[in-house]
Amino acid sequence: MVKTFAVIGDPIEHSLSPSIHNAAFKALNLDCTYIAYRIPRGELGEGIESLRQIKISGFNVTIPHKIEMMQYLDEASPECKTIGATNTVSNENGRFVGYNTDMDGFLEPIKKRNIGISGESVLVLGSGGAARAIVAGFAKEKARKITIANRTENKARELSKFASSLGAESDHTTLNNVDTSKYKFIINATSVGLKNEPSPISTNSINSNHVVYDIIYMPMSTDFITQSKKNSATIIYGYEMLLGQAVLAFQIWHKTQAPYEAMKKVLLGGF
Repeated sequence: MVKTFAVIGDPIEHSLSPSIHNAAFKALNLDCTYIAYRIPRGELGEGIESLRQIKISGFNVTIPHKIEMMQYLDEASPECKTIGATNTVSNENGRFVGYNTDMDGFLEPIKKRNIGISGESVLVLGSGGAARAIVAGFAKEKARKITIANRTENKARELSKFASSLGAESDHTTLNNVDTSKYKFIINATSVGLKNEPSPISTNSINSNHVVYDIIYMPMSTDFITQSKKNSATIIYGYEMLLGQAVLAFQIWHKTQAPYEAMKKVLLGGF
């Protein structure tokens, strides 16, 4: 009996998740398949119903459904509840249980480089479901201050309140009002760069003291990354978070160690 897994979102054709998970299944000889399934904005209810009908074994959730998906879960993990967004759902005996692997998947490449977070200041660009997971991660790791910059200020304010509720000092601003010199970490959690647009903020004052992390993984080098690299910043690529959260999702579904190298190899081959 082949088990089916999926990633849901819109747009979805650019997703590398099917390649990553199918490579893992192959490496471990698992009788499973993983597909990309487009569910347009506003049609999540019907989409989830059809996944229940086909008895999907598990699925990942991406833009724009991470927050809205919470209302279709039968149960949510503690991280899920804290963050208020889910990116991984497991079908446990017909019950859809939500997890959030974005937070630890995001932190993993920072920890791998032995870069300390405690006591540092952070600038997060964007305020969607991924930004919430990132803010929760920095709060958990005791960042000193988290600033949210967003195009619309009221969304930035909401996320800043969320950061404060987790015990972090936080404030907010708009994207065109950002002073990057005050921060160690600068994270792009907006979708600006997906279509090769110019960086969402000016990179002029970014230098070798900065850690610049763009969670967009396609293209691998966004304008934000390219410009920051020229200025000698420490760079963390979006594919590293994608891989980090995919490994954790794999372990939730299959209760076994994920074949990290096989997943990384196919992912980097995808560029």
